[in-house]
Amino acid sequence: MSLSLPHTTEDILRADEHLVQSWADLDALKKPGARTAIVSAKGVMLQDSDGNDLIDGIGGLWCVNVGHGRQEIIDAISRQLSTLDFYSTFYTFTHPTAAALAQKLAQLAPGNLNKVLFSNSGSVANDSAIRVLHHYYERLGQPGKKLVLSRQGAYHGSTYLTIAMTTPQYSKGWSRAEGIVHHLKKPHYWREAGDMTEAEFLNALLQDMRDQIEDAGPENIACFIGEPIMGAGGVIVPPKGYHKKIQALCREYGIKFVADEVVTAFGRLGHFFASKDVFETQPDIITIAKGVTSGYQPLAATIMSDEIHDVISGPDGVFTHGMTYAGHPAAAAAGLANIALMEAEKIPEHVQIVGKIFENSLRSLEDIDIVGEVRGSHFMIGIEFVKDKAKKTLFDSALNIGMQVARRAQQKGLVVRPLGHILILSPPLVLTEAEVAHISGILRESILEVMNALPRACFL
Repeated sequence: MSLSLPHTTEDILRADEHLVQSWADLDALKKPGARTAIVSAKGVMLQDSDGNDLIDGIGGLWCVNVGHGRQEIIDAISRQLSTLDFYSTFYTFTHPTAAALAQKLAQLAPGNLNKVLFSNSGSVANDSAIRVLHHYYERLGQPGKKLVLSRQGAYHGSTYLTIAMTTPQYSKGWSRAEGIVHHLKKPHYWREAGDMTEAEFLNALLQDMRDQIEDAGPENIACFIGEPIMGAGGVIVPPKGYHKKIQALCREYGIKFVADEVVTAFGRLGHFFASKDVFETQPDIITIAKGVTSGYQPLAATIMSDEIHDVISGPDGVFTHGMTYAGHPAAAAAGLANIALMEAEKIPEHVQIVGKIFENSLRSLEDIDIVGEVRGSHFMIGIEFVKDKAKKTLFDSALNIGMQVARRAQQKGLVVRPLGHILILSPPLVLTEAEVAHISGILRESILEVMNALPRACFL
């Protein structure tokens, strides 16, 4: 006998009082109307417990790349559970589905990234990348190489270590691993460059990295970790050529280059992996999650080079790291089915066309007075609101402009993600041109309504 689920909005929210929701203002959630219960989904559409139809403008959370309710993935999960519900890839055991997915990921990943360590979240994948590299250097007789270069504005997760690699503003009031991470300057040209040209700003970023390496000592630095495009830090696109030159500095100083593709992999920028195809880099490690199963099952991976694996798999040592559910059969089946669907329907190629239409459509919102910058690429877009475009000054944080616009948009049938003075959109990758136009229209109406309702004093 199974437990019955709550059905009415009132019953769902009463039960939800026992749930601690991630990355939420827990005090604000106590207020009436603060929470939305999503009860079903199909394609790019959601339905809430009051029967409202909503476009999923955030793809679950950067991850429902192929859209909701794809029977191909659901059936693959069901078939797998009826054959082998669970066995761990632990110690001497494996199973066909995890092995096949690891092989497929090695085929898709660029260069010599042929070894796959599974986990169940992007946070753990990034945490694992650092643990693996620390172990790698221990086995090479370089135990001092422990430091990690990250960046202001980064988001790499919320474990004790990965929150330290994340931009410091996200760990305010929380403890974190100390003494390991050095944060480089934020590579946001529009807000950080001042009077510099883009080329001058790029040189300043590279000099900042070189200075920090020299100060810390390259013999003490394990790696640089970076998202190709920063996600939860505000959808920040570095200057052209940035990643390629950062990688060159890493090579110069003997530092490993880790690409956090938890968001950008599996089609969001029009390719299965963005590092090589978009940014012309060859990382030593790529971390993935989210889009690898389109969110149908929790799955992540740390994909490492043959060279790193050769060192950690040598004699006289056991790889004492791993998770119980790593390579879970149902999750691996979801990953295989998701990738097969993306290949059969040419979804990355679809993104290369419709994703640019989406990007350009949202960039047209910059003609609105309070829209300071629309940034990002393809189906990964951030909209920043300002009270003065010329000075790029922000509204008082108490106004929470992003939340105001998000609420208006939801009333009109679109879910977007507010982040203070920024809105983030990361919809399913299967949007049509008509749906793109509809989203753009809702956003324009919502932003204008919020702007026109603001008292004049807010702009002073």
